[in-house]
Amino acid sequence: MGLKIGDRIPEFSLTDQDGNTFNTADLIGKKPLVIFFYPKDNTPGCTKEACSFRDSYQEFTERGAEVIGISADSEFSHRKFASMYNLPFILLSDPKNKVRRLFKVEKSLFNLLPGRETFVVDKEGFVVMSFNNMGASGHMKRALKAIKSIS
Repeated sequence: MGLKIGDRIPEFSLTDQDGNTFNTADLIGKKPLVIFFYPKDNTPGCTKEACSFRDSYQEFTERGAEVIGISADSEFSHRKFASMYNLPFILLSDPKNKVRRLFKVEKSLFNLLPGRETFVVDKEGFVVMSFNNMGASGHMKRALKAIKSIS
């Protein structure tokens, strides 16, 4: 299991789908974060999960939250994925799974697949919700409920 409720998230920096450097230090203290780790772009479950965040994206932003998806896929893969499904949020490339390890997201399905885990982080950088489940449905609903409870 990953970081627990009450844990402070580690600072990290990764490249997004547009080649920009994203750094958590720029957002901590300013806005809550929804960080979802997913196995792979353009797979059925991951597409379903990403599209559920897309469909409710406005509800997150109205509450001041930033939505961030992270997988080991390349910037190019993320750019294609975001374009194909009109994903309005940040997708970060973690090719060496460095950030996945910092968040303690474990592999699943006989240790073959990167895990699927969602974290909601308050404005100060503390985990207020974590949900680890390989099923793609449920992540967005739980994240939105948590964001509503802190906004």
